Amino acid sequence: MSETIQIEQIFPSLTWRIRQQAMYPEKEITDMELADDFEGTHFGLYFNHELTAVVSLFVKDGIAQFRKMAVLPSKQGNGLGKLLLKYVIDYCNQQPVQLLWCNARTSAIGFYTKIGFVTEGVPYQRNQLEYIKMQLIF
Repeated sequence: MSETIQIEQIFPSLTWRIRQQAMYPEKEITDMELADDFEGTHFGLYFNHELTAVVSLFVKDGIAQFRKMAVLPSKQGNGLGKLLLKYVIDYCNQQPVQLLWCNARTSAIGFYTKIGFVTEGVPYQRNQLEYIKMQLIF
């Protein structure tokens, strides 16, 4: 049986379980909702019909920010995050978006640079983690 991958727009609350398991396992699922979740566009990657990866996209005035990209820990390292991010980039290419950016963990700089993102500014600390702004100009 071959593996199936499907990416589609999903309801915001479907992102919360994946966010928790991949990024904040020590927190409650009720802590996973972003204040502006219902203003964004959310995408889910289904691997063999199981929601496996998520990302949230917020677009304003031609500038898009993606937040909380997460892949289930058991599926990380298989290229699913890259597939999902490329889908978001393609989506932005079809919109009036000139810039796509994120606050990336510095440990993930290599992942983003391979896709074409560049760093902007200097690293900063938040919640005991180091981040840097990364962007892709269309």
